Amino acid sequence: MTDKELVASLLERVLGGADITETESYALAGIADPDAIAALHNAAAEVTARFSPRKFDSCSIVNARSGHCSENCKWCAQSAHYETGCKEYAIVDRDECAAAIDACCRHGIGRLSLVASGRSTRGKALDAIAAALSEAGSRGLHTCASLGLLGREELSRLYAAGVRRYHCNLETAPSFFPTLCTTHTVDDKLATIRMARELGFEVCSGGIIGMGESMRQRVELALTLRSVSPASIPVNILCPIPGTPLENVAPLSEDEILTTIAIFRMVHPRVQLRFAGGRHHLGREAQKRAMRIGINGAIVGDLLTTVGSTVAEDKTLCAEAGYDF
Repeated sequence: MTDKELVASLLERVLGGADITETESYALAGIADPDAIAALHNAAAEVTARFSPRKFDSCSIVNARSGHCSENCKWCAQSAHYETGCKEYAIVDRDECAAAIDACCRHGIGRLSLVASGRSTRGKALDAIAAALSEAGSRGLHTCASLGLLGREELSRLYAAGVRRYHCNLETAPSFFPTLCTTHTVDDKLATIRMARELGFEVCSGGIIGMGESMRQRVELALTLRSVSPASIPVNILCPIPGTPLENVAPLSEDEILTTIAIFRMVHPRVQLRFAGGRHHLGREAQKRAMRIGINGAIVGDLLTTVGSTVAEDKTLCAEAGYDF
C-alpha cells in the first residue's frame, strides 16, 4: 500500500466513526512524499469539516502566579532554575482578574482560565483563584484552571467553585519528557488528569512541539493524550526563551507544523485542537491552513510570558477561515 492509499484508507475509517490504530498513527509520521503529505492535509481537512462545529472555541488566560517555579522544565521562562528576567509575583491582583473577566465578556470570549506557576497550588492562593473563577462563572463564562499537580482535595475545591475543566499539559511524548524535565514525570501529570476526570472535570491537555522531539514522538504524545480523552488539546509551538536550555533550538518549518496538526486531527477527530503559544511562527495564510486541517479553537490575547495576537485580529482570522468567533 502506498502512503496515499494509506491516507485514503484511514480517512474512510475515521469518517465512518472508527479510530485509527497505534501502528497506523505511527505510519503517518513516516510519510515523506510531498503528494502523500498533501493528501494527509486534505484528509484532515475533511475530518475537520465533518466533525468540528463552525463555532470557534475561544479561551483567555490570566497568569495568576508568575515565576519562582521549583520545576526544571527546560522550555519554561518561569523556572527558578534559569535566569530569564521573567516577571515574578505571588498571586495576581483581584482587580486584574476582574478586568480580565470584563474583557472576556466585552469581546465575546467564551472561556477564562487562570494559570499558576509552580508544582502545585494550595492554601490561600488556591482560595483566591477559586474565588476569581467563581466570579467569572457567575458572569456566564466557562471556567478552567491550570494549577499544576493537584490532588483530590484541591480539585474538589475548584469543582465546588464551579470550575468544570482542568488543564494539565503532558507537554511531550513520555519517551522524550525525561530529557526536558527531571523534577516531575508524565505519570505525575497523568495522575492529576485522571483524578480530575474522576471528579467530573473535562480535561484540557496538550503539549509543545519543536523542542527537539521527532515526528514519531509527536504521534506518541497524540496517542498518550487519546488515553485520557481530553475535550481540548492546546498545540503550542516552542518560543525559545533566552536563558533557558532550549534558547537556541531551531524553529520548525511551517510544513512540519501543519503536518503535525493534521496527524493530531486524524488521531483525535472530534477534539478541540487549540492554537496556543507560538503560532506567530506560522504566517497568516499558514494559520488559515491550520484552521482548515484541524485547529478549531485558540487561546486568545496575551499568552503568559509571550505575546499573542489581539482579539480583533483573531476574529478577522476566524471569519476568513470560515468560523464564527
